[in-house]
Amino acid sequence: MPKKLHKINLFLLLVFIYFLTSMRISNAALELSITDGNIKPIPIAIPVFLNDPQDDSDIGSKISKVIANNLANSGLFYPINPKAFIEKINNIDQRPDFQSWRIINSEALVIAKVVTLTDDMISIKYRLFDVINGKELEAQILNSPIKQWRRIAHLISDSVYERLTGEKGYFDTQVAFIAESGSKTNRIKRLAIMDQDGNNPRHLTKGNSLVLTPRFSPTSQEITYLSYANGIPQVYIYKIDSKQTYEIGSFPGMTFAPRFSPDGKKIIMSLQQGVGSNIYEMNLSNYEKRRLTNSPDIDTAPSYSPDAKRITFESDRSGSQQIYVMDANGKNVKRISFGKGSYSTPVWSPRGDYIAFTRMYQGRFMIGVMFADGTGERIITDGYHNEGPTWAPNGRVLMFFREVPGEKGGANIYSVDITGYNERLIKTPGYASDPAWSPLMN
Repeated sequence: MPKKLHKINLFLLLVFIYFLTSMRISNAALELSITDGNIKPIPIAIPVFLNDPQDDSDIGSKISKVIANNLANSGLFYPINPKAFIEKINNIDQRPDFQSWRIINSEALVIAKVVTLTDDMISIKYRLFDVINGKELEAQILNSPIKQWRRIAHLISDSVYERLTGEKGYFDTQVAFIAESGSKTNRIKRLAIMDQDGNNPRHLTKGNSLVLTPRFSPTSQEITYLSYANGIPQVYIYKIDSKQTYEIGSFPGMTFAPRFSPDGKKIIMSLQQGVGSNIYEMNLSNYEKRRLTNSPDIDTAPSYSPDAKRITFESDRSGSQQIYVMDANGKNVKRISFGKGSYSTPVWSPRGDYIAFTRMYQGRFMIGVMFADGTGERIITDGYHNEGPTWAPNGRVLMFFREVPGEKGGANIYSVDITGYNERLIKTPGYASDPAWSPLMN
């Protein structure tokens, strides 16, 4: 082959490779298959956010660190070490030198400046760039109280995540959970709440009585949970803003596993009568309840589909605990789990595609997902005692808790991508169990 023609072919090959590479960010959603466990994270550069010259605080540094941690924890991004940066960003309005960012293999760049408006208010201007194609993808200005700087970091993280992946973010969310303390034989369990990354944990109840199974309302402003405040398990609602708690009716038997309907107007739960329990739905406007199942067995842990047309629950009516799906009026009950062992704690994905569950078989406790018709079952993670899956609002990530064996053991909360990739411990001050992910904050 003539040298000139060889050089032309080589040039065309390099152009073609560059073209394929440049398509990655502009069509990033096509790169992130939720069934592919081998995900290559997007390299992203996040320089320390600029502050006002007269502002000697490090709030810009704090915000940029939270964003980098959020994106790294998702498993879909790889924040580049700042020591590798060539260009120093001094002006938020200047056009970046994209070549200096390409040299360090960055595919995306986030820059921002924090401006102090008043003693308690800040304004943040941030810009997101596609480094490979050399273009701006996003530019926004957000105003916020200084004390909410962490939430601003979560909002920017969500914006970057959505722009580069095509999926909604999940960082501006909270997680309700059961904070556990004390010895294993005398453990105190209190209702608690934290940011999705484990920061800002705080107790909502004093620990005078046992609390279990917290679940958020669609507005993220209320939590329903089970409490033994009067010696009998009953359903309560905690209002986050007012810090008020009230009981949902009074039932002759024990109630379990309360959960809000997608519109927040109803509570679904199981009510024990005799040796068995059935699924009931309560209207929160008038406290009228409707019985949805009529079985002598144990029907519990109900969860609505996102469109509220169907309900999944667990029941031992077939001899062992299995997962069932029925219409919202209680009709057309159908078993959907048929693997070895028993199944429990089903919860419908916010997307409506999957149902997550806990599966127990031969001493193993597994967290898995299946389609709503029971097909496509996949185990995401297993261990000594994994239980209680809960969905991120975008339906891509799960949290669950894992019990540590032994006399001094306890539970810890983990997150994992639904591909089974990127399992992470969510650090809490003490032991923690029964996580419940909120919708995106309003």
